[in-house]
Amino acid sequence: MTPLPSLVRAPIDPMEIVRAVSNPGNGAVLLFLGAVRQVNDGRDVTGIDYAAYEGMAQRELEAIVSEASSRFGTSDVAVQHRLGELGVEEVSVAIAVGHAHRDAAYAVSRFVIEELKRRVPIWKREHYTDGTREWVDPTGRASAGAPS
Repeated sequence: MTPLPSLVRAPIDPMEIVRAVSNPGNGAVLLFLGAVRQVNDGRDVTGIDYAAYEGMAQRELEAIVSEASSRFGTSDVAVQHRLGELGVEEVSVAIAVGHAHRDAAYAVSRFVIEELKRRVPIWKREHYTDGTREWVDPTGRASAGAPS
């Protein structure tokens, strides 16, 4: 099993990440999968390249999981994020949470994805059907400051 949280280049196995948070004390096991969508901001997309400042991204993922675990009272939090080139419908990020209660599991998952998008230095460059490629800010802000 890949240590979690982690940056990965191979396709994400949703069941692997679910197994990482399974625990007899958890009444809720929640899985969030983010996938490459076919249209973004009205433009047809054929794929995405994900790039990262890997050392820093790994440290930030670990910090976010640690914060979520402490804040919401569960150590059963796992995250994987893909790097490299992905096609439409491929899973780019997976978050699994195990908790005694469903409301808390949903809160952990929301916290992790929002903090990941805000803090983790991972950039995406969308490929469009017209042949162009463009770096996109994952938080929705005007400029991504992505690598060139």
